[in-house]
Amino acid sequence: MNSETETGRPIRILLVEDNPGDVILTREALCSCKIRNSIRTVCDGEKALAYLHRQGEYLDATRPDLILLDLHLPRMSGTELLAIIKADPELMGIPVVILSSSSAEEDIARAYARHANCFISKPLDLDQFVKVVRAIEDFWFTVVTLPQRRP
Repeated sequence: MNSETETGRPIRILLVEDNPGDVILTREALCSCKIRNSIRTVCDGEKALAYLHRQGEYLDATRPDLILLDLHLPRMSGTELLAIIKADPELMGIPVVILSSSSAEEDIARAYARHANCFISKPLDLDQFVKVVRAIEDFWFTVVTLPQRRP
């Protein structure tokens, strides 16, 4: 995949993050990337599930090509959400990248046990954070071959 999906549309990213500062940083980093993308943000696991199932305020939501998921969320943890996504035949094929402030071994092991596609600890340094987000974008949309997406 080069700069867009097979249909020429921007890459769709769902960011599940409750920290407004991290949302801003991630959006800015992704907006400055070379690949056209469309970023949607929800602030907790329950809203993410509603988005993915196109329920409530998310009736017009589009299926994301990639989910960036924080672990420590209100109402439903990222770990719980990850388990639900990966158990759902309609959603399990969406790559889920854990982007968390945690670097605890138990969080990493729990995420992979629930079939996270990768686990990245958020750097505290602003420049490093931007580099990490750009590396995620580079890897998932220029290096990796993903299955053809549904609209």
